[in-house]
Amino acid sequence: MPPPADIVKVAIEWPGANAQLIEMDQKRPLSSIIREVCDGWSLSGSEQFALRYADGPQLYITEQSRGDIKNGTILRLAISPGRAARQLLERIQSHGIDARLEALKELAKLSADPTFATEFINMEGIGTLARLVESGTHFGEMLAFTLTAFLELMDHGIVSWDLISLSFIKQIAGYVNQPMVDVSILQRSLAILESMVLNSHSLYHRVAQEITVGQLIGHLQVSNQEIQTYAIALINALFLKAPEDRRQVSGLTAQTLLFQHVIRGNRPIKAEMAHQLYVLQVLTFNLLEERMMTKMDPNDQAQRDIIFELRRIAFDGENDPTGTEKRKAMYTKDYKMLGFTNHVNPAMDFTQTPPGMLALDNMLYLAKVHQDTYIRIVLENSSREDKHECPFGRCAIELTRMLCEILQVGELPNEGCNDYHPMFFTHDRAWEEFFCVCIQLLNKTWKEMRATAEDFNKVMQVVREQITRALAMKPSSIDQLKNKLRGLNYSEILRLRQSERMSQDDFQSPPIIELRERIQPEILELIKQQRLNRLCEGSCFRKLGNRRRQEKFWFCRLSLNHKVLHYGDLDESPQGEVPFELLSDKIPVSDIKSVVTGKDCPHMKEKSALKQNKEVLELAFSVLYDPDETLNFVAPNKYEYCIWTDGLCALLGREMGSDLTRSDLDTLISMEMKLRLLDLENITIPEAPPPVPKEPSSYNFTYNYS
Repeated sequence: MPPPADIVKVAIEWPGANAQLIEMDQKRPLSSIIREVCDGWSLSGSEQFALRYADGPQLYITEQSRGDIKNGTILRLAISPGRAARQLLERIQSHGIDARLEALKELAKLSADPTFATEFINMEGIGTLARLVESGTHFGEMLAFTLTAFLELMDHGIVSWDLISLSFIKQIAGYVNQPMVDVSILQRSLAILESMVLNSHSLYHRVAQEITVGQLIGHLQVSNQEIQTYAIALINALFLKAPEDRRQVSGLTAQTLLFQHVIRGNRPIKAEMAHQLYVLQVLTFNLLEERMMTKMDPNDQAQRDIIFELRRIAFDGENDPTGTEKRKAMYTKDYKMLGFTNHVNPAMDFTQTPPGMLALDNMLYLAKVHQDTYIRIVLENSSREDKHECPFGRCAIELTRMLCEILQVGELPNEGCNDYHPMFFTHDRAWEEFFCVCIQLLNKTWKEMRATAEDFNKVMQVVREQITRALAMKPSSIDQLKNKLRGLNYSEILRLRQSERMSQDDFQSPPIIELRERIQPEILELIKQQRLNRLCEGSCFRKLGNRRRQEKFWFCRLSLNHKVLHYGDLDESPQGEVPFELLSDKIPVSDIKSVVTGKDCPHMKEKSALKQNKEVLELAFSVLYDPDETLNFVAPNKYEYCIWTDGLCALLGREMGSDLTRSDLDTLISMEMKLRLLDLENITIPEAPPPVPKEPSSYNFTYNYS
């Protein structure tokens, strides 16, 4: 007979004594259980003690968190968080250096515990640590532990960052600006400044007065990737919180250093670094949003002069000496040759947002920086027949809008996304150079397609496909992008499309459809077995938490007989399979009631206050099992998400409905059908079966075998 659901069997340790094995009744008050444990070791004053986990982060157990205790858990009797906080507070203010160092070391470890943090903060512990930093008398390890404890305590969100004093900010900024500072101190100082900027508008202004982006650039040249990551994170924070009129990239120096020392460094880029590069890329592109959403004012002479300049560069070759209104009225023919939709007043072409004035900025950059290319494109099209000319103005405006969509200009960065493009860090005018490459591609594709004005949308679709396919290859420079696009000409796009259509199997005749229906159950069973085999191999998942803290991992895998899910915490991401013996917890598959995804997951509902982004929601799923328990997952990527949700649905006898299953099903059915129809190549398959021949007039016939 199984034990009652409210009874948990645990071991409790105490230094110098044999462990107690008890059955913990989860309905009893925790204080009563602690009193009983203390009595077992003849310890008085049970109210001065508490229970902590013996392994992992060694968090204190409270009435709210006791439900997480599992059978076989090892606990430790420890002094209560209030008592521990009081003792540490006294020790860190003592005169003995060694005693103070040990106290700060222990405090740095305990500060990650929310129960301890609450007690310590209530005793004005944050103020004590701040004064220790402001005094400037702590150095080396002692200062590093002080900053670690301070950051961990503040990250719990119990105390407002607005309470931080200006002298504290100056001291922390001094560590960042100081040459040859200890790595651990520098790392924590950068992290503290980043939190200040992100969590307090008033502190942003104070930090911005002490630290500039230019001062942070030097930290990008170090060999320590963690320092580089924290430096970029602080740059991003300053960038994000700056007023719109003060947002600016630090220019070619920062871009060059990022490319040379980070992207092209000798070591692989870690996930957090990739995320910060992605954030910087998004924030940089978002500088274009204002121009993208600004309509052109047809009555603004300065803006109209830009259009006159485009006409002058293309057709005059030198400044127009007259510049009279009468002369401007004669520009209609030139504006038509430039490819504007409104020949009389081309300013009206820039009144739609997006792309607004951004399109005009791009055209002017091309005309001034790549003047020969600009003149060639315009004159080349003006000399074609009218029906085949590529309208430069219209194309440039539509292309700008398309590039804004592809690169998601104006959208905030997604938490957990690492999709950055190295080539945008190689040039201080990367956006404009990207446009210049793409407008030449559009002109080339227009000629290859022998397009007319009626084919405009078709050409733009092909160009979008060429650009997205090239970006997916992650070119490391603008020149490499050109090479990728050179290989993706119109004929290659047609070949790829045809190949993809063939792989999707467009046969629609009834015999083919019937064959497909017969094959499908067999293929679905094959996919199901593959999913279950992957679950048996297991996967590593990352625990949701503060990005700065050391990442925590856990592993889950299905037993070989498909009857039990085994899972457990890990210190680091594993290489290969994790043995079942190291996974302490398990869930019988028979106890699983359902699998939920996205916003329906309990851990996504709990995190709603933190505004969980779309990408994390798309990777979240939970297993609901008896009695009213959940096992929460956030998959590392979309592939693992599909594998696990499909596998769990297969275990429960439900339909596998992921995008990966549909893709695998189409691919495998297409391959199987092609193999079976191999002998019928170039033979037309009839829509209906051939008719049965008429009966013979007589059955009196024989075959002579002699």
